[in-house]
Amino acid sequence: MRGLQGKVAIVPGGATKIGAAVVEAFTRHGVKVVIVDINAAAGAALVGEGISFVEANLRSDADIARAVAETVKTHGRIDFLVNVAATYLDNGADSTRAEWLEALDVNLIGSVMLMQAARAELKKTKGAIVNFGSISARVAQTGRWLYPVSKAAILQLTRNQAMDLAPDGIRVNAVSPGWTWSNIMDQLTKGDRAKTDRVGADFHMIPRVADPEEVANAIMFLCSDEASFITGTDLCVDGGYTAMGPEGMTPAIPRLME
Repeated sequence: MRGLQGKVAIVPGGATKIGAAVVEAFTRHGVKVVIVDINAAAGAALVGEGISFVEANLRSDADIARAVAETVKTHGRIDFLVNVAATYLDNGADSTRAEWLEALDVNLIGSVMLMQAARAELKKTKGAIVNFGSISARVAQTGRWLYPVSKAAILQLTRNQAMDLAPDGIRVNAVSPGWTWSNIMDQLTKGDRAKTDRVGADFHMIPRVADPEEVANAIMFLCSDEASFITGTDLCVDGGYTAMGPEGMTPAIPRLME
């Protein structure tokens, strides 16, 4: 895709399955990547040609400032910010104030603080930001409050950022993945991708969960010159989840005729 070669991206959450796919896609397109993650072992394991790692906690403004400073020191510029990092902390209606604040701090506020720290550099390069929404932002999910609410807020944040950063020449968009083979899916199924696909098939027109690389490819598009007139929007990479509706793939009318 045009406009990626030779540029620099910061990827908070780059040590996760989806984050690592984003990092790999960027490097394949000639982008140098700085992974920012709290998981030191997983982040360090991805370091290689064109890939560096900064251990940082998005709940720390000092860590965020250090990550941005190290990126500029190493590469002299910042072109892309892709906010993959998230916490799945969620006890639904029983979530405590502390849990609410932690979830919002990681999923929402951390990305805002990173944008603030990187804004001057992104303005210089007329860069792009991609936030991570989710299908969870649009539907009710039993027993889940913190994650869906934070993701819904990210979609509104994306619109507001796009508006106020447009004069700087910075484009801001979001991606909303459907069920994706990710760290949380891996943990819940003990590594059983086939089971994950079987369960996820009921909720997607394409009857499986997404590969991390499919989400990463959408991000490459949004960062590239191919998307030069796209800002303030949300790209659903969800296999038809959002469009499907409660009737699913089973014809309802024949049931009335039984």
